[in-house]
Parts: sequence; C-alpha cells; structure tokens
Amino acid sequence: MRTLDTLGPLASRTVIVRSDLNVPLATTANGDTEITDDGRIRASLTTIRELRASGAKVVVISHLGRPEGAPDERYSLRPVAVRMSELLGAEVGFVDETVGEAASAAVAALGDGDVLLLENLRFNPGETSKDETERRAFASQLAAFGDACVSDGFGVVHRKQASVYELAQLLPSAAGRLVAAELEVLERLTEKAERPYSVVLGGSKVSDKLGVIAHLIERVDTLLIGGGMVFTFLAAQGHAVGSSLLEEDQLDTVRGYLASAAERGVRIVLPTDIVVAAAFAADADHEVVPADAIESSSFGAAGLGLDIGPDSAEAFAEVIRASATVFWNGPMGVFEMAAFAEGTRTVAGALTDTDGFTVVGGGDSAAAVRALGFADEDFGHISTGGGASLEFLEGKSLPGLEVLV
Repeated sequence: MRTLDTLGPLASRTVIVRSDLNVPLATTANGDTEITDDGRIRASLTTIRELRASGAKVVVISHLGRPEGAPDERYSLRPVAVRMSELLGAEVGFVDETVGEAASAAVAALGDGDVLLLENLRFNPGETSKDETERRAFASQLAAFGDACVSDGFGVVHRKQASVYELAQLLPSAAGRLVAAELEVLERLTEKAERPYSVVLGGSKVSDKLGVIAHLIERVDTLLIGGGMVFTFLAAQGHAVGSSLLEEDQLDTVRGYLASAAERGVRIVLPTDIVVAAAFAADADHEVVPADAIESSSFGAAGLGLDIGPDSAEAFAEVIRASATVFWNGPMGVFEMAAFAEGTRTVAGALTDTDGFTVVGGGDSAAAVRALGFADEDFGHISTGGGASLEFLEGKSLPGLEVLV
C-alpha cells in the first residue's frame, strides 16, 4: 500500500487529506453546537502535522452525519474547524462550501504549512451517489484543488464514495499515518494475534455483526457476548427474555454459531446475570436477575435487559485479563445511563488492566470508554472506524484500501 513516503517532496504542493471528522454533536442549553467526543479530530492530526512540517498546503475534506446531499446547518463542519484549530495550535481556515468559487479562492490563498477545512462533503450529492459517473464528476472538482491526495479517514475506507475511491484514482495518492496504523493493528488481529485471543462483542443487534462472528469463530479462543445482542443468544438457547431487544429472524443463525463454536472448541461466554429494568429510562426501577430467568424480575414479561450483571461483568473481566490479545466492539449495556453503565465500565477497566494487546473497535465502544473517563492511552489501540474495522475482520475487501495498492 502506498504511504506518505511514496509521494515525494511535498513542499509548496497542495495536498488534499480525506479525514474522518464525523464527530458526535449536541446542542447546548443556549443553542450552540458542541462536539461531545473529539477523538477523531485528535486522531487526524498526526498526518496533518507531518504535512504542515513538510511545507505542504493542506486541504482537509470530510463528511459529518447523513445530510441528504444538500447543505444542512445541523451537519456543518464549522465547529470541527474551531476545535481542530485549538488542538493543532494553529488557525484552520474554513469555507462553507465543498467546491465552487469560494472554495477555489480559499485554496488558492493557502501558504506553505497552512490548513483549510472544506464544508461537509455530503452536502454534495455526488459524494455518495450510486452512479459512478456522478461520483467521478464530483471527485474531479475536488481533484482540481490539489497536487496529491492522502487517504486518512479509516472510518470510510469501506465506502466506495467520491472522496474515498475516485479521488484517489485521479491524483497521486497514498495512505496517511492513521490509515496505515489502523491497517497494521487489524492485520495483527487477523494474522498475528498472540494467544489466548478473546473478542468481546456488544451493541444492540446480532445482525450488525453476523459476518464478523462467522469469521472470528475460526480464529479466536473465546467470544464474549454482551449488549442488546445477547438476548437473541439467550432466546436461541430457549430462555425467555421479556421485553428485551430480540431479533427473532436471527435465532437459527445464532444456533448455528453456537454449534460451530462447540465443534471448533471455541468458548462462547454469555452473561449469567442481567440488569433488568421496568422501562428504557435513566431513572427506571431495575434489579439484577439470572440470565436464564429474566421474566422472574419484579417486572415480569414487561422487563427489559439493559446491561450485563455484576457477576457476568467480573467473569468477562477475568477472561480479558488472562488474554494476550483482546478486541472489543460494542458496549455491554446502555452506558449513556449511569444505572446501566457498569458492565461496560468493568469490561473497559479490564482492558486497561491486562498485559495483552488490547483494541477498542471504534464507534460506540470508543465513545463509551471516553464517556466513562478512560483515556485513549489506557488501551493498546482505539480504532476510528467501527464499520470499517468490522468489515476488515469479516474478511471483506475495502475499496478505500484497494485503490491505494
């Protein structure tokens, strides 16, 4: 894969950096927009700093959220430019369009080492179009701004989108330091993992992780299952799960996973206790019950599981601490609510308390560890790409990486 070193001297050249600055936003009480987790901005800075030091003129492009191919102030990257300036210790210019006269003028005005952030790529319908011709037309407009392209948004390399795929075909292109680091970690997980190798999977739905479960059963020693997806596993074993999240159409698939794991000698660890609540609410009444007797709670069949129980969390932690390699993707419960965050907190703490190589698989998992007070450096690696990481671990080819080979 081509890296920054293959682009040659970059002084006074304009380099377009496709970053992933898709950060979570919230509206404050006074109506301002606030970034609630700047992890992806921080992760993007290694490459940007190196390009600035080389004397390049840096044009950063990214998406944010899912606007419908038209400008939408809710998804503006303007707050990102402000935060990036603070973290970089240098002004990051911003222009409120992706392509056009204002963007062209702003790019032309850049000096060596300057950084400019263009507005949300997805404000242009060509970015995510299913029509290759439309994507290429938009990519050509972006390519006119630069002399080279650096792909550094790992969270989007599984997407065949204009700024990820076609742009890299139109300009001399290479992977940035973030993408190269992510790829090194994932190759270590799939090809060079030290044993025992444990994978912790959570999140809401089994269907989101079908491919990765099937792929990992052939490669790991232990699979630990938590989060909302656990109730489909419990139901597949014949247990009633009350009003908990359940994907009935996946029951046969899950039974197949359980059988396949048993045949291969892979241990699947499910919770033995569950925190069951009367409602999906932060202040809901709740209690801990055995995982095979969820409807024995005070709430009966109306109860819903919102976290793994304390015994389960400690059992998961013991497996994690004894592992040489751990990959974790998906919270153990509704960590945003304090009453249902302890399972996720215990698992995260165990990852920081092991001598093994630990990887937090991006997305909600990364948000959870930061929200619960853990620092990025507490873990071996925190991925910036939840979906991209999972697709790589499924064995899928990723267009944004293929185009850089």
